[in-house]
Amino acid sequence: MRRRTFCKTTLAAAVAAAIPGCGRDMPPAAIDVGSLIPAVSSAGEEISIETVAIGELADSLSGNLYLQADEGYAAAKRVWNGMFDQKQPAMVVQCLSTDDVVNAVDFARERNLLVSVKGGGYSYPGKCTSDGGMMIDLSQMSAVDVDADGMRARVDGGALLSHLDTATLQHNLLTTTGVVSHTGVGGFTLGGGMGRTDRMMGLAIDNLLSATVVTASGDVVHASEEENDDLFWGLRGGGGNFGVVTEFVYRLHPFNPTIFGGGLIYDVDKDFLEFYAELLDTAPDEANIEPAFVPGEDGNMIASVSVTWGGDHAAGEKALASMLAFPGLKGGELGPKSYQAIQTQLDGVYAHGGQNYLKSGFLNELTPEVIEIMVDFVNRGSTVSWFQHLGGATSRVAPDATAFAHRKVAVNFGIEYSSQDPAQNEAGIAAVREFYYALEPHMAGFYTNLHDDTEKKTWGNYGPNYPRLVELKNQYDPTNLFRLNANIKPTV
Repeated sequence: MRRRTFCKTTLAAAVAAAIPGCGRDMPPAAIDVGSLIPAVSSAGEEISIETVAIGELADSLSGNLYLQADEGYAAAKRVWNGMFDQKQPAMVVQCLSTDDVVNAVDFARERNLLVSVKGGGYSYPGKCTSDGGMMIDLSQMSAVDVDADGMRARVDGGALLSHLDTATLQHNLLTTTGVVSHTGVGGFTLGGGMGRTDRMMGLAIDNLLSATVVTASGDVVHASEEENDDLFWGLRGGGGNFGVVTEFVYRLHPFNPTIFGGGLIYDVDKDFLEFYAELLDTAPDEANIEPAFVPGEDGNMIASVSVTWGGDHAAGEKALASMLAFPGLKGGELGPKSYQAIQTQLDGVYAHGGQNYLKSGFLNELTPEVIEIMVDFVNRGSTVSWFQHLGGATSRVAPDATAFAHRKVAVNFGIEYSSQDPAQNEAGIAAVREFYYALEPHMAGFYTNLHDDTEKKTWGNYGPNYPRLVELKNQYDPTNLFRLNANIKPTV
């Protein structure tokens, strides 16, 4: 908020009374320096923030600052997962520039204020919001600039995947983005970035050329292979541990916006999963084959398989012919499809506001034991589950080349609960956990963007890359200001 907006907030009667002339511009001296609002520190302790300081922060911004009583606060704090949307940050700093982010970070650091960072607000474990902290909201920073000749895109830190896809596909160019278009580029990229083209193009982090980062000290740092390459290594898989990224630059690849693919439906049984295991071993890089186990029209569980072939259509028709010939096929078709239509087909399913809970894990292969567990739990019908198809170009990057270490896995398998009724949450979460814990002994770690676990498991999930990540945390965020993430704790 600007000064005039700040004066209109009427946080409470006492605070409103302490701001003479509320409703018109007033100099800072007109504010009672004794007025305070409640907040929460990084360690979770109750603290108070001076209203005069909040007013000064608001004046420093080109964007807006919202407090809980402000009109616009509810919209500004909104996040995707309805399980966490009820949280109440003490303030939302809606940034329009890197300078705004610097001012917000400085303010939070100086007061030891709990900080969350929101881009698209699409976090299953709700890390982009908090009760009583400062939300740094990048959602208004969403510009995408495409350099078609240079085969690269410059993207603001608050852009959505749809902004990036739309801008690049106009030039018949693409970089790897995820499968729900209202996901933010920031969290998506910093965790690794899986999508329908990663087997051809690599993960989002494999296409990241540079990043601009506001560190915990308020410094603006540029990171690339040529500049601050240690930080660049950590950003590629280390999540939001090292600062707020306000700009990404991605490598682009030639891409036909009309792909070959579609959706096919199969029974959920041992034969189908054994067939899918063969496809994982033999599919060319151009193929992305991702079954989802969902209720069919009759209520029984089906395997609804999304198929994307990113290369020559005739070659795709030949390579995918076995999927149409498989005896368990129940319906669907393959043919030319709009890639952007495929990229947005799940947006309604994953609309804002639902109650969402997910646990996921990487699998190196679909062994007979894994297949038996899957068939059993899927056909109980108490959860939805799905595969993300990995391998290909992603697997040809060394595990220590970036902070993301899980280069040799075949798939990411997610088990989720989603409902519009919070009364169903307890039973839905229990069903997810039961399925997950049955599979966990067969898993090879997890994707931190989609899975929240104990600190010990999170640290172990980085494997041999963890000590190097701790060194970076010590250098760039020694007080752990950025802790609402898959957190790497500093040791200094």
